[in-house]
Amino acid sequence: MENWSKLSAGLAGLNIGGSAANIGKTLTSSYQAARERLGQIPAEDITELPQEYRDLESRVDALRQAHLTLQRIARVYETETYDYPVQVQQSIAELSTNVAHNVTSFAAANLKDTSIPAPSVTPAAKPLPKTLPHAISRAALAGASSLGPDIRLGKALDLYGNAMEKVGQARLDQDDVIVERFLQPWNVTVTSSIAVAMQARTAVRASRLHLDSAKQTLKAAAPAKQEQARLEVENAEDDLVQKTEVAITLMKTVLDNPEPLKNINELIKAQLVYFAAAAEALSAVQGEVEELSLAAEGEYRKSRDH
Repeated sequence: MENWSKLSAGLAGLNIGGSAANIGKTLTSSYQAARERLGQIPAEDITELPQEYRDLESRVDALRQAHLTLQRIARVYETETYDYPVQVQQSIAELSTNVAHNVTSFAAANLKDTSIPAPSVTPAAKPLPKTLPHAISRAALAGASSLGPDIRLGKALDLYGNAMEKVGQARLDQDDVIVERFLQPWNVTVTSSIAVAMQARTAVRASRLHLDSAKQTLKAAAPAKQEQARLEVENAEDDLVQKTEVAITLMKTVLDNPEPLKNINELIKAQLVYFAAAAEALSAVQGEVEELSLAAEGEYRKSRDH
Protein backbone atom coordinates (compact mmCIF):
# COMPACT_ATOMS: atom_id res chain seq x y z
CA MET A 1 0.00 0.00 0.00
CA GLU A 2 2.86 2.38 0.82
CA ASN A 3 4.47 1.78 -2.57
CA TRP A 4 1.14 2.39 -4.27
CA SER A 5 0.69 5.69 -2.42
CA LYS A 6 4.16 6.85 -3.42
CA LEU A 7 3.55 5.88 -7.05
CA SER A 8 0.15 7.61 -7.22
CA ALA A 9 1.36 10.73 -5.44
CA GLY A 10 4.41 10.92 -7.64
CA LEU A 11 2.41 10.66 -10.84
CA ALA A 12 -0.18 13.14 -9.64
CA GLY A 13 2.47 15.64 -8.58
CA LEU A 14 4.38 15.68 -11.82
CA ASN A 15 4.14 18.86 -13.88
CA ILE A 16 3.63 17.23 -17.25
CA GLY A 17 1.72 17.87 -20.44
CA GLY A 18 -1.63 16.45 -21.53
CA SER A 19 -0.39 13.36 -23.34
CA ALA A 20 2.03 12.49 -20.55
CA ALA A 21 -0.74 13.01 -18.00
CA ASN A 22 -2.88 10.53 -19.93
CA ILE A 23 -0.03 8.05 -19.72
CA GLY A 24 0.07 8.59 -15.97
CA LYS A 25 -3.69 7.96 -15.69
CA THR A 26 -3.33 4.82 -17.78
CA LEU A 27 -0.57 3.51 -15.55
CA THR A 28 -2.47 4.14 -12.34
CA SER A 29 -5.65 2.63 -13.81
CA SER A 30 -3.73 -0.43 -15.00
CA TYR A 31 -2.21 -0.85 -11.56
CA GLN A 32 -5.67 -0.52 -10.00
CA ALA A 33 -7.06 -3.18 -12.37
CA ALA A 34 -4.20 -5.54 -11.55
CA ARG A 35 -4.76 -5.13 -7.80
CA GLU A 36 -8.49 -5.83 -8.26
CA ARG A 37 -7.77 -9.00 -10.22
CA LEU A 38 -5.41 -10.18 -7.47
CA GLY A 39 -8.05 -9.52 -4.80
CA GLN A 40 -6.01 -6.79 -3.14
CA ILE A 41 -8.87 -4.27 -3.22
CA PRO A 42 -11.84 -4.81 -0.88
CA ALA A 43 -15.21 -5.07 -2.67
CA GLU A 44 -16.51 -2.00 -0.84
CA ASP A 45 -13.68 0.08 -2.32
CA ILE A 46 -14.71 -0.74 -5.89
CA THR A 47 -17.20 1.77 -7.28
CA GLU A 48 -20.43 0.03 -8.29
CA LEU A 49 -21.91 1.15 -11.60
CA PRO A 50 -25.67 1.81 -11.90
CA GLN A 51 -27.95 -1.22 -12.23
CA GLU A 52 -29.34 0.16 -15.49
CA TYR A 53 -25.84 0.28 -16.92
CA ARG A 54 -25.08 -3.30 -15.86
CA ASP A 55 -28.37 -4.59 -17.29
CA LEU A 56 -27.65 -2.86 -20.59
CA GLU A 57 -24.16 -4.37 -20.63
CA SER A 58 -25.61 -7.87 -20.41
CA ARG A 59 -28.15 -7.20 -23.15
CA VAL A 60 -25.56 -5.68 -25.49
CA ASP A 61 -23.20 -8.60 -24.86
CA ALA A 62 -25.97 -11.02 -25.84
CA LEU A 63 -26.80 -8.97 -28.94
CA ARG A 64 -23.16 -8.78 -29.99
CA GLN A 65 -22.69 -12.52 -29.52
CA ALA A 66 -25.82 -13.24 -31.58
CA HIS A 67 -24.50 -11.03 -34.38
CA LEU A 68 -21.03 -12.58 -34.37
CA THR A 69 -22.28 -16.17 -34.24
CA LEU A 70 -24.67 -15.77 -37.16
CA GLN A 71 -22.17 -13.67 -39.08
CA ARG A 72 -19.49 -16.36 -38.76
CA ILE A 73 -21.81 -19.04 -40.16
CA ALA A 74 -23.58 -16.97 -42.82
CA ARG A 75 -20.29 -15.83 -44.38
CA VAL A 76 -20.29 -19.08 -46.35
CA TYR A 77 -22.69 -17.35 -48.73
CA GLU A 78 -19.77 -15.23 -49.90
CA THR A 79 -18.10 -18.37 -51.32
CA GLU A 80 -19.71 -20.09 -54.29
CA THR A 81 -18.15 -23.48 -53.50
CA TYR A 82 -19.45 -23.90 -49.93
CA ASP A 83 -21.47 -27.01 -50.84
CA TYR A 84 -19.22 -28.36 -53.59
CA PRO A 85 -16.35 -30.46 -52.12
CA VAL A 86 -14.81 -31.59 -55.43
CA GLN A 87 -14.40 -28.10 -56.88
CA VAL A 88 -10.57 -28.31 -56.59
CA GLN A 89 -10.34 -31.07 -59.21
CA GLN A 90 -12.61 -29.15 -61.54
CA SER A 91 -10.55 -25.99 -61.07
CA ILE A 92 -7.36 -27.89 -61.98
CA ALA A 93 -9.01 -29.21 -65.13
CA GLU A 94 -10.12 -25.70 -66.09
CA LEU A 95 -6.63 -24.35 -65.38
CA SER A 96 -5.04 -26.98 -67.65
CA THR A 97 -7.43 -26.11 -70.47
CA ASN A 98 -6.77 -22.39 -70.07
CA VAL A 99 -3.00 -22.95 -70.09
CA ALA A 100 -3.34 -24.87 -73.36
CA HIS A 101 -5.50 -22.05 -74.76
CA ASN A 102 -2.93 -19.39 -73.82
CA VAL A 103 -0.01 -21.37 -75.24
CA THR A 104 -1.69 -22.13 -78.57
CA SER A 105 -2.99 -18.55 -78.86
CA PHE A 106 0.51 -17.18 -78.29
CA ALA A 107 2.02 -19.60 -80.81
CA ALA A 108 -0.62 -18.86 -83.43
CA ALA A 109 -0.11 -15.10 -83.09
CA ASN A 110 3.68 -15.28 -83.33
CA LEU A 111 3.76 -17.76 -86.24
CA LYS A 112 1.17 -15.89 -88.27
CA ASP A 113 3.60 -14.31 -90.76
CA THR A 114 6.11 -17.17 -90.91
CA SER A 115 6.40 -20.29 -93.03
CA ILE A 116 5.77 -22.48 -89.98
CA PRO A 117 2.19 -23.72 -89.78
CA ALA A 118 0.35 -22.07 -86.94
CA PRO A 119 -1.30 -24.48 -84.48
CA SER A 120 -5.04 -24.42 -84.02
CA VAL A 121 -6.05 -22.48 -80.94
CA THR A 122 -7.40 -24.58 -78.08
CA PRO A 123 -10.72 -23.12 -76.90
CA ALA A 124 -10.61 -21.50 -73.47
CA ALA A 125 -12.44 -23.33 -70.75
CA LYS A 126 -15.78 -21.78 -69.90
CA PRO A 127 -15.99 -21.33 -66.12
CA LEU A 128 -18.60 -23.68 -64.73
CA PRO A 129 -20.66 -22.83 -61.66
CA LYS A 130 -19.22 -24.66 -58.68
CA THR A 131 -22.28 -25.53 -56.63
CA LEU A 132 -23.63 -28.91 -55.60
CA PRO A 133 -26.86 -28.53 -57.66
CA HIS A 134 -24.80 -27.62 -60.75
CA ALA A 135 -22.47 -30.57 -60.18
CA ILE A 136 -25.41 -32.95 -59.84
CA SER A 137 -26.94 -31.40 -62.95
CA ARG A 138 -23.79 -31.97 -65.01
CA ALA A 139 -23.46 -35.55 -63.77
CA ALA A 140 -27.11 -36.33 -64.57
CA LEU A 141 -26.93 -34.74 -68.02
CA ALA A 142 -23.71 -36.64 -68.78
CA GLY A 143 -25.45 -39.88 -67.84
CA ALA A 144 -28.46 -38.94 -69.96
CA SER A 145 -26.21 -38.28 -72.94
CA SER A 146 -24.50 -41.65 -72.54
CA LEU A 147 -27.75 -43.61 -72.23
CA GLY A 148 -29.71 -41.73 -74.87
CA PRO A 149 -33.31 -40.47 -74.81
CA ASP A 150 -34.80 -43.85 -75.77
CA ILE A 151 -33.81 -45.34 -72.41
CA ARG A 152 -36.17 -44.44 -69.57
CA LEU A 153 -33.32 -43.81 -67.15
CA GLY A 154 -31.63 -41.58 -69.71
CA LYS A 155 -34.80 -39.55 -70.11
CA ALA A 156 -35.26 -39.31 -66.34
CA LEU A 157 -31.65 -38.16 -65.88
CA ASP A 158 -32.15 -35.52 -68.56
CA LEU A 159 -35.24 -34.18 -66.81
CA TYR A 160 -33.51 -34.22 -63.44
CA GLY A 161 -30.32 -32.63 -64.76
CA ASN A 162 -32.18 -29.71 -66.31
CA ALA A 163 -34.21 -29.21 -63.14
CA MET A 164 -31.08 -29.18 -60.97
CA GLU A 165 -29.46 -26.61 -63.25
CA LYS A 166 -32.38 -24.31 -62.42
CA VAL A 167 -31.93 -25.11 -58.73
CA GLY A 168 -28.23 -24.23 -58.97
CA GLN A 169 -28.94 -20.90 -60.61
CA ALA A 170 -31.54 -20.12 -57.96
CA ARG A 171 -28.92 -20.86 -55.29
CA LEU A 172 -26.46 -18.43 -56.87
CA ASP A 173 -29.17 -15.77 -57.03
CA GLN A 174 -29.99 -16.42 -53.38
CA ASP A 175 -26.35 -16.04 -52.34
CA ASP A 176 -26.02 -12.69 -54.13
CA VAL A 177 -29.11 -11.34 -52.38
CA ILE A 178 -28.00 -12.62 -48.97
CA VAL A 179 -24.57 -11.03 -49.29
CA GLU A 180 -26.01 -7.69 -50.42
CA ARG A 181 -29.09 -7.40 -48.22
CA PHE A 182 -28.11 -9.38 -45.14
CA LEU A 183 -24.38 -9.91 -44.65
CA GLN A 184 -23.15 -6.44 -45.63
CA PRO A 185 -25.59 -4.46 -43.44
CA TRP A 186 -25.24 -7.05 -40.66
CA ASN A 187 -21.48 -6.51 -40.70
CA VAL A 188 -21.99 -2.73 -40.60
CA THR A 189 -23.98 -3.11 -37.38
CA VAL A 190 -21.15 -5.11 -35.81
CA THR A 191 -18.41 -2.72 -36.90
CA SER A 192 -20.26 0.54 -36.28
CA SER A 193 -23.02 0.88 -33.67
CA ILE A 194 -22.07 -2.17 -31.58
CA ALA A 195 -18.37 -1.31 -31.80
CA VAL A 196 -19.04 2.29 -30.73
CA ALA A 197 -21.05 1.09 -27.73
CA MET A 198 -18.24 -1.30 -26.76
CA GLN A 199 -15.72 1.56 -26.97
CA ALA A 200 -17.92 3.67 -24.71
CA ARG A 201 -18.00 0.82 -22.19
CA THR A 202 -14.21 0.61 -22.31
CA ALA A 203 -14.09 4.32 -21.53
CA VAL A 204 -16.43 3.78 -18.57
CA ARG A 205 -14.23 1.02 -17.20
CA ALA A 206 -11.11 3.17 -17.55
CA SER A 207 -12.88 6.08 -15.84
CA ARG A 208 -14.08 3.85 -12.99
CA LEU A 209 -10.59 2.48 -12.45
CA HIS A 210 -9.16 6.00 -12.41
CA LEU A 211 -11.76 7.08 -9.85
CA ASP A 212 -11.01 4.14 -7.57
CA SER A 213 -7.26 4.70 -7.85
CA ALA A 214 -7.84 8.37 -7.00
CA LYS A 215 -9.82 7.30 -3.93
CA GLN A 216 -6.96 5.06 -2.86
CA THR A 217 -4.58 7.98 -3.26
CA LEU A 218 -6.85 10.22 -1.17
CA LYS A 219 -6.94 7.64 1.63
CA ALA A 220 -3.16 7.54 1.85
CA ALA A 221 -2.45 11.22 1.10
CA ALA A 222 -0.50 13.34 3.52
CA PRO A 223 -2.39 16.35 4.97
CA ALA A 224 -0.66 18.73 2.57
CA LYS A 225 -1.77 16.64 -0.42
CA GLN A 226 -5.35 15.89 0.66
CA GLU A 227 -7.00 18.89 -0.99
CA GLN A 228 -5.41 18.12 -4.34
CA ALA A 229 -6.32 14.44 -3.98
CA ARG A 230 -9.91 15.36 -3.08
CA LEU A 231 -10.24 17.52 -6.18
CA GLU A 232 -8.90 14.63 -8.26
CA VAL A 233 -11.58 12.34 -6.84
CA GLU A 234 -14.33 14.90 -7.57
CA ASN A 235 -13.13 15.34 -11.15
CA ALA A 236 -12.93 11.57 -11.61
CA GLU A 237 -16.48 11.18 -10.27
CA ASP A 238 -17.78 13.77 -12.73
CA ASP A 239 -15.92 12.07 -15.56
CA LEU A 240 -17.37 8.67 -14.66
CA VAL A 241 -20.93 10.03 -14.49
CA GLN A 242 -20.55 11.66 -17.90
CA LYS A 243 -19.03 8.60 -19.56
CA THR A 244 -21.62 6.29 -17.99
CA GLU A 245 -24.47 8.43 -19.34
CA VAL A 246 -22.93 8.41 -22.82
CA ALA A 247 -22.47 4.62 -22.72
CA ILE A 248 -26.06 4.10 -21.54
CA THR A 249 -27.36 6.22 -24.42
CA LEU A 250 -25.25 4.37 -26.99
CA MET A 251 -26.20 0.93 -25.67
CA LYS A 252 -29.90 1.84 -25.76
CA THR A 253 -29.47 3.03 -29.34
CA VAL A 254 -27.89 -0.30 -30.30
CA LEU A 255 -30.66 -2.29 -28.65
CA ASP A 256 -33.42 -0.19 -30.26
CA ASN A 257 -31.88 -0.32 -33.73
CA PRO A 258 -34.42 -1.91 -36.15
CA GLU A 259 -31.83 -2.74 -38.81
CA PRO A 260 -30.97 -6.24 -37.54
CA LEU A 261 -34.62 -7.27 -37.77
CA LYS A 262 -34.79 -5.88 -41.29
CA ASN A 263 -31.63 -7.81 -42.18
CA ILE A 264 -33.03 -11.08 -40.83
CA ASN A 265 -36.21 -10.53 -42.82
CA GLU A 266 -34.15 -10.10 -46.00
CA LEU A 267 -32.26 -13.33 -45.22
CA ILE A 268 -35.51 -15.24 -44.80
CA LYS A 269 -37.00 -13.77 -47.99
CA ALA A 270 -33.93 -14.74 -50.02
CA GLN A 271 -34.03 -18.30 -48.69
CA LEU A 272 -37.78 -18.52 -49.27
CA VAL A 273 -37.38 -17.49 -52.91
CA TYR A 274 -34.62 -20.07 -53.37
CA PHE A 275 -36.50 -22.96 -51.79
CA ALA A 276 -39.66 -22.04 -53.71
CA ALA A 277 -37.72 -22.00 -56.99
CA ALA A 278 -36.09 -25.34 -56.12
CA ALA A 279 -39.46 -26.87 -55.25
CA GLU A 280 -41.01 -25.56 -58.46
CA ALA A 281 -38.17 -26.90 -60.65
CA LEU A 282 -38.25 -30.34 -59.07
CA SER A 283 -42.05 -30.54 -58.94
CA ALA A 284 -42.17 -29.82 -62.67
CA VAL A 285 -40.27 -33.03 -63.48
CA GLN A 286 -41.11 -35.32 -60.56
CA GLY A 287 -44.46 -36.42 -61.98
CA GLU A 288 -42.98 -37.39 -65.33
CA VAL A 289 -40.09 -39.24 -63.69
CA GLU A 290 -42.58 -41.09 -61.49
CA GLU A 291 -44.51 -42.18 -64.61
CA LEU A 292 -41.30 -43.48 -66.14
CA SER A 293 -40.56 -45.33 -62.90
CA LEU A 294 -44.01 -46.93 -62.73
CA ALA A 295 -43.87 -47.95 -66.39
CA ALA A 296 -40.45 -49.54 -65.93
CA GLU A 297 -41.59 -51.34 -62.78
CA GLY A 298 -44.71 -52.65 -64.55
CA GLU A 299 -42.70 -54.02 -67.45
CA TYR A 300 -40.21 -55.60 -65.08
CA ARG A 301 -42.89 -57.41 -63.10
CA LYS A 302 -44.68 -58.47 -66.27
CA SER A 303 -41.49 -59.98 -67.62
CA ARG A 304 -41.02 -61.91 -64.38
CA ASP A 305 -44.54 -63.38 -64.54
CA HIS A 306 -43.83 -65.27 -67.77
